[in-house]
Amino acid sequence: MSHSPAPDALNWGAEGLWEALEPLLPGLSVEVVATMGSTNTELLARARQSPADALKPALLVAEQQTAGRGRQGKAWQSAAGASLTFSLALPLALADWSGLSLAVGLALAEALDPVHAGPDVGTPRLGLKWPNDLILLDAHGQAPHIGRKLGGILIETVQAGSQRIAVIGMGLNIRPLAPGAAPDTTAPQLNWGFACVQELQPGLDAPATLARIAVPLVQALQAFERQGFAPLQPAFARRDVLAGRLVTTSLPGLPQGRADGVDGTGTLWLQTADGRRPVASGEVSLKPAGATPC
Repeated sequence: MSHSPAPDALNWGAEGLWEALEPLLPGLSVEVVATMGSTNTELLARARQSPADALKPALLVAEQQTAGRGRQGKAWQSAAGASLTFSLALPLALADWSGLSLAVGLALAEALDPVHAGPDVGTPRLGLKWPNDLILLDAHGQAPHIGRKLGGILIETVQAGSQRIAVIGMGLNIRPLAPGAAPDTTAPQLNWGFACVQELQPGLDAPATLARIAVPLVQALQAFERQGFAPLQPAFARRDVLAGRLVTTSLPGLPQGRADGVDGTGTLWLQTADGRRPVASGEVSLKPAGATPC
């Protein structure tokens, strides 16, 4: 384990985090830094510079991220304590990478918002927007106020010798915005608006949030490596905020349709005038129909 000192205001408990994760990820390094441009960019660069070292799992946390990136190049900046930004790099041997971002989102959602199964099944407060956003559902979850964005996921890969390394970046809003403050933790803000972990779990700060989600995240990744997305499909469907809603896409040949859930590979399906059509991960950015592009 290694870590750089972070400001005293936050106690990350890096050693305890390493002790919890290392049995699952032998050879893991845990590093916490005060400020960094982008944790994803840094881990990708390290993997390219030293492919042998890239085969060892690495968890990199930045209290403040100044050049963070979301999907399709969107910026994600963060302030110390107001958000949690980190990346996990590890080799994954996957026959099919489809659905990986959905599996990650589901792991985070279930760690932060457990929903019990069985006859007393609860109603989720944390929903998932295909393919990579966590949405805090508003009362009743009815359009146009379905919910507000609490976090996002960015997955990138790099080849290291014969192995493919996944760099899984996450950004979660932790604290409410101060009165009159700009929502700079997710910039530019999306049409979904701003939500934070402390609305869902009032006692969690950034280190406590990481401690709560880290082990379930790694366990979910290892299960995904063995089984793929199919076993997770029902659980994702319970949190799918787009299901049954009219959405628009950026694909010229598929301008809009009604979301009809995801299949066992994590592919989104739309009902259109021309029949049921698939939308593959990575090809499209979806927004509620009528929303202003961000």
